Amino acid sequence: MFGGTFNPIHLGHLRGVEEVRGAFGLEEVVFIPAAIPPHKAAGEVVEARHRLEMVKLAIRANPYFSISSVELDRPGKSYSIDTLRYFQERNQNASLFFILGGDAFVEIETWKDFQGLFSFSNFIVMELPGFGSPPLRAQLPEAFVTAFRYDQAVKAWVHASGRTLHFQEIGFLDISSTRVRELIERGRSVKYLIPNEVEAYVKQHGLYRKKR
Repeated sequence: MFGGTFNPIHLGHLRGVEEVRGAFGLEEVVFIPAAIPPHKAAGEVVEARHRLEMVKLAIRANPYFSISSVELDRPGKSYSIDTLRYFQERNQNASLFFILGGDAFVEIETWKDFQGLFSFSNFIVMELPGFGSPPLRAQLPEAFVTAFRYDQAVKAWVHASGRTLHFQEIGFLDISSTRVRELIERGRSVKYLIPNEVEAYVKQHGLYRKKR
């Protein structure tokens, strides 16, 4: 499971998750666009229908990637613990992994019911090489410390529930949705930052252009 605002989805998202999929032998990666992200102002995010369509366009050529509209179909704000519960209840015989970026992980203590997250899924945190001092794997949130132990055999933190927390280094692509939006607003090229299909969709619908 890979959740996010995807405002818009870019090649950094796709490449990072593809590396994680290969490293962990995941059979499927489900992209989950957020409806109303709790940590973002409503005006910062384009309509959910556009973000959903852009993700569909971005992943359609990868047979291991799929998409879920569960957070868009659920009323109210999008909380990860509700989404994890949803997938755990429907996939009780599967090994579930929740993928997130390092920037999201360092804020996990602000998430709703964050201490219960590991009751539903294993976690994989994507780390960028050379970033973080100390590295993310050494920055386990203080509220988690007593609930985890490090297992050298599996090279992961093991939660009291038995779920695991992994830190996976991925290749560095200096791309962010914020940067993409800024370039589009200024009328600059975003080629090689987002998939061609997504770029065409953005132009077709006039997304991220400053209203005059």
